[in-house]
Order: sequence, then C-alpha cells, then structure tokens
Amino acid sequence: MNFSLNISLSLGRVWAIATNVFRETVREQVLYLSLLYTVIVVSAMLMLPEFSYDSSAKMIVDVGIAAIEVVSLIVAVLVGTNLINKEIDKRTIFILIAKPMHRTEFVLGKHLGLTAVIGALVSIMTVIFIALMAIKNIPIPIPAILAANFFIFWQIMLLGAIAIFFGSFSGSLIASLLTLAAYLIGNFSRDLLLLGEISKNPSLQTVTRTFYMILPDLSRANLKNEAVYNILPSFLDMFNNGVYILSYALLTLAIAILIFARRQF
Repeated sequence: MNFSLNISLSLGRVWAIATNVFRETVREQVLYLSLLYTVIVVSAMLMLPEFSYDSSAKMIVDVGIAAIEVVSLIVAVLVGTNLINKEIDKRTIFILIAKPMHRTEFVLGKHLGLTAVIGALVSIMTVIFIALMAIKNIPIPIPAILAANFFIFWQIMLLGAIAIFFGSFSGSLIASLLTLAAYLIGNFSRDLLLLGEISKNPSLQTVTRTFYMILPDLSRANLKNEAVYNILPSFLDMFNNGVYILSYALLTLAIAILIFARRQF
C-alpha cells in the first residue's frame, strides 16, 4: 500500500510540473508560432509557382513539412535549454527542491511538459498544412504526411531531451548552441559513417564508427522526402527507428538526471 501510494505521489508531482510547463509555454509561444507557420506556407504557395510551375506543388509540400520541423526545433532549443536555468535565475529552484520532490521528478516533468508542447504544436501545424493544401487543391498523400510529421515530433522530442541535458550543466546560450550542433551533426552522422567506410582507412573507420555510436542518428526520423513522393520505409523499419530514438532520449534524460542530481545551488 505504501509503495503504491509513493508511486502515485511521484507521478502526481511529475504531472504537475509537466502541466505547468505546458500551460506557460502554450500561452507564450504556440499561437504566435502557428501564425508564423501559416505565413511561411502561404508565402510558399504564392511565390514558388512563379519560379517553377511544373514542380511547384511538390516544392510547396516539401516547404510545408520542413517548416514544421524548423518551427518545432525552435521551441525545443529556446524552451528546452531554458527550463532548468529559468528556475535557477528566478530562485524558484530552491523552493522546488526544498519540497518533497526528487530531482528526477523535476527533470522528467520538464521533459514531459516540453514533449506535450511539441506534440500540440506539430498537430496544429499539421492541421493548418492539410487545410491549406485542400484550399489550394494540391493533392497530398495524407498517410505519408502524417507519418513524416509524427517522426518530426519524435525527433524533436529527442532534441528536447538533449536540450535539457545541456541545460542541466550550462547556461541557456551555450546549451542552445550545443543543441543546434547536435541537430546538425545528428542529421549527418550516417554520412560521417559512410565517409569512413569509403576511405578504407581502418583508423578513420574506427573513429567514424565511434562517433556514430555516440551521436544521435537523426536521419532515422527524416521522412520528409519520402512523404512528398508517397514512398515510406516498411513498418518494421519505422518501428525500429522509433525505438532507437526513444531509447536515445531516455538515455540522454538519465544522464541529465545524474548531472542535475549532483549540481549544487
């Protein structure tokens, strides 16, 4: 009975933190970013046909999906890296850790709230995108689009964990730059591995394989081009890629919790 009560209270504290993050971020960010996304897609719909009439429809779809990723990335970087440092700057961290709250609950709650924000934002932008395509009478493969956008959400969920990880031991600016670097490198980590294999140099191959094992392979979540042409990997490949991203996110959060647990205030 005591064990189940402790679990319930622990989940309740995690949920309370997540709810607070969601409310604050949605109130401050999501509406304006949704409007920004709408402006980007509408601008693409107006401008791209002027440059390439034959392939403008596919270019508009490509821009629409890519904009979802970029806008979501902005949230993960700016909000995620600041979730812990904001509490420190406001001195509210002393109140939170003074309560019967484990620092693990604090970190997990922050990430859960950020993930909920990203999920809501991706969902809203997906609805806007499909509606605009319908208004413009641009045919789109909706199942493929939904799959690509889900993996965008899944990728940004991982980057949110990485942002919290960097924010657990560094300032917001440094953490933001490191998270952006992780995003860029993660999208090219498979190319780095391929470069090592092409070189035929055993030492270089060892180095590139090591980096590939350490760095996230974000190309696993990049289905934008496939969605445009309605060509997606098999369900098993998508499932395995999803499990990989989730496992990497959980490992990153575990390391962030260990660092944050040892941090002195």
